This record gives sequence, structure tokens and C-alpha cells, in this order.
Amino acid sequence: MRTALLSVTDKTGIVEFASHLFALDFRLLSTGGTARTLREAGLNVTDVSDITGFPEILDGRVKTLHPKIHGGLLGDVRLDSHRSAMAEHGIGSIELLCVNLYQFADAISKPHSLDEAIEAIDIGGPAMIRAAAKNFANVAVVVDPNDYDLVLSSIKVGISSDERHQLAAKAFRHTAFYDSMVSRYLTSNSGETNWPETLTIGMQWDNRELRYGENPHQKGARYLDPLTKSECLRAAELSSGKEISYNNWLDAEAAWELVSDLPRGACAIIKHGNPCGAAIGSNLGASYRMAKETDPISAFGGVVAFHGKLDPSAVEAMTEKGNFLEVIISEGWSDPELCDEFLKGTAWTKNVRFLEASIASKASFQTIRSIRGGYLIQDSDEEPKTENWEVVTSLQPTEGQSEAIKILWAIIPHVKSNAIVVGNTTRLLGVGAGQMNRVQSVKLAIEQAGSGAKGAVLASDAFFPFPDSIETAANAGISAIIQPGGSKKDSEVIAAANELGIAMVFTGVRHFRH
Repeated sequence: MRTALLSVTDKTGIVEFASHLFALDFRLLSTGGTARTLREAGLNVTDVSDITGFPEILDGRVKTLHPKIHGGLLGDVRLDSHRSAMAEHGIGSIELLCVNLYQFADAISKPHSLDEAIEAIDIGGPAMIRAAAKNFANVAVVVDPNDYDLVLSSIKVGISSDERHQLAAKAFRHTAFYDSMVSRYLTSNSGETNWPETLTIGMQWDNRELRYGENPHQKGARYLDPLTKSECLRAAELSSGKEISYNNWLDAEAAWELVSDLPRGACAIIKHGNPCGAAIGSNLGASYRMAKETDPISAFGGVVAFHGKLDPSAVEAMTEKGNFLEVIISEGWSDPELCDEFLKGTAWTKNVRFLEASIASKASFQTIRSIRGGYLIQDSDEEPKTENWEVVTSLQPTEGQSEAIKILWAIIPHVKSNAIVVGNTTRLLGVGAGQMNRVQSVKLAIEQAGSGAKGAVLASDAFFPFPDSIETAANAGISAIIQPGGSKKDSEVIAAANELGIAMVFTGVRHFRH
């Protein structure tokens, strides 16, 4: 008689799976709650302790850690020496292992003590999974209830070597992912402040098919961090429209991060990773119209985000003639019936993707970018809580200029470097993004702002190395500038601002975004 060992935390489908195994003439070994569940379903189950001759001890911490279990999982019955040793010590082979682990992520996602977190760390489960996966030539290891039907079908005709190989690979992914959560949790709780010698970041595929990556010939997928379940777009609900693409997700993230940094009632529009509009109007509809006015051409087919719940003014503005949006992100709807009304509109509104999300936290997190053969890790670019801003010109900013300065400084970290933005107290007027020299970015932002540049404020993500940009700004009528400072020629830049009648603020903080 073949033997199957079943010990699962997630008991979805386990009774049906075990019933079919029993019908296929498997002896069922089990432990604790799994054994109880199977017995209550009327199945004949042998306790692991009956095989080991040793009871579960230490509040269940030790029950499967025994040679008669691990010998049965690790014994390579193709080898005479292994068969002899197993026979000598009374160890029976185990042909199938079905195990899934303590739900560690769930345990630490709610209020808990360190002791409670420690108790949620599975030891015996990963040990059995790894043992069976190593010996996949002889053992089928199942860690996912979604695989039960496939495994049962294969057992009836004989599980192939390739199938056992694939199950083993999945099993090692499962334990590696689990260990990554534990290591990250303990590292963060240990007070460790240095970069760890190894980086373990486990991610889960969200079961959403991306049509492709940035381009049709590239494959793409989205993986989520199990330890940040409530963060921003990570938990966003897609309430309508076709599936979101790789580029849509990037732009949606950029739009939501930006609008979360702006006051309630704001609207931001993103195209190809850069803001092409941002505004704070009297209502969401006014904010959208003003944001679109920054660059109507780029706004067409863009991604829009609203700081607030979509209301009739937003619906009216977005459905006006000449609009087309790929993705709309907000905190939800002020009235659910508005969504139905919107979807009954033009052809594009029936296909637009709606994402409902919570406002992004200002807490720092680690960002990851790939390089060939490795990754670059850094803290996210958050504005320091202590502002050390300094007015460095003889001319002080007016109250209105100061308000505009704060808004533009909130926008500038979201623009690709070299970055320049021009705007006022209510909206973004011009953007210069991704240029190789700062003067060109200044010219682009001012050109886009047009006549609106006169009296407007300009923000730069990094210092001005020469006074030429200040002169260009003054010629367009810019009235105030905010920048980090820190150039060897700061004195010349300040002198030019004083001479040209421009108020200037240094922040001491650079916001490069490559």
C-alpha cells in the first residue's frame, strides 16, 4: 500500500483530495487538526505519532521531526543501500506529501506580539517539504490546493518524472517565499539598520495576466509584496474595464503617488511616467479641466488620478467631448450610481479601467531597479519631515508665491530628471522633463506655460550650475524659484536672481528621478 502524508493549514479541498487518495489505495498519515478534519469526514487516518512511536510535544512544535518521517521522505528507493537502511530501521517510504504552512503573513498583518509572531513560524512543514522536494524522483510533493485535481489525474496513470520535477520546483519556491517573509519580519524587528548581507524579497503573482510588457514582444507580470497588503495601488480594486497593462500600472503608480502628495480635491494626469497636468480647483471637475489645460495633447490617452471620491463634477468633466483616458484612479465614488452613468457614455468610457485605492502613505519604503545580473536598492524619495528652507535672495516670496512654491515642490519629485516645473497656486503650467541639460528643461517648461509663465513660480529638482537658467526664467516673467541649492556657483545664481527681481528659496534637498 502506498503512503500519503497530509498536514495542512489551509484545508481547502483537503477532504476531497484525501478521499480520492484513499480510493486509490493510499494509506493516509496525518497530524493534529488535519487528522481531525479527515476523521470527521469519515476517513481512516493513521496518526504520525503511531508511526514514530513518539507523541507530539512542546505544544505541537515537534511532531514530524523524526527519522521515520524524514527517512520515508528522503529515502531514494532506487538505491539498494537506501532500501536496506530503511528496512533495517523499520522506515516505510512516503510516496506523496501534501503540506502547506502556517499562515505567517496573516498572523503579522494584525496586532500581535513578537511571541505570537514567533509561534506562527512553521518549522516541521518546511523541513518535510524540502525533504520531499529533494527526493522528487521518488516523492510527489503538493503545496498548493489548486494542484490537487492535476495530481489526482496524474496518479491514476502514474505521475511522470517531469511532473514531480515541476512540483518540487514549486515546493522550493513555496518554502523560499515563506522564509523570505520570516527573515524580513525578524530583520525589521531586530533594529538592524545596515544593509543586510543578503536580500530576501518574496513576491506573489497576483493572477492578473498582463497582455505584454512595455512592448508587445516582451512578456510581463505583476507580483505583490505579502507584507504590505494595504499599501496604495497594491490593494487597488479594478472595478471595470479591460485588464491593465504593464505601462498602465507604471503610469497609475506615478499618478497616484503624485496626487497623494497634493491637497484633497487635486487631479493629476500622467503620460509616459511624467505629469502632463496637475491642478487643485473648486471641485474635482474643475481640477480635471485645469489639469488637462496644461497639455491637452498629452492628456489624451493618459492616466488620471483624483484625490477624493469621484463626484458628478468629475464625471461631467471627463465625459466632455475630446476626452479619452486609459485609467482612472480615485478613492471611490461619492455615489455608486455615478459609475453606471459613466460607463453608459462613449465607447472609451465603457472600456476605461477604474482603480479604487487608499491615499499613498508618506512612509519610506525600499525601491528596487534591475541591472543586468543584479539589483539596485534605495529608500524611496520622501521629503524630509524637517524643512530647512531658506530664502536666499533679498526679495522675499509673497504669500501667493509661497503657496505656489509648496505645490510645485510637491510635484517636482514626480518628474523625470532633469526636471523643471512652472505653475501657480492652482495648477501646473509647464513641464520640462528628462532632458540632458537643465537649460533645455527650463526652456521646455516655459514654452509650455506660454503667457502663463509671467508671474508664475518655477521649481527645479536639482541646483542650477550657472545663472543662464535664471536669466531665461526672468525673460519669461518668472517671479519666484525654488531649488535645492548646493552649486559651486550658488553665489552667482543668487546674484542673478537679485538683479532680475526674482525671489529664490533653497531647500537643501535634491529630488532626482532617473
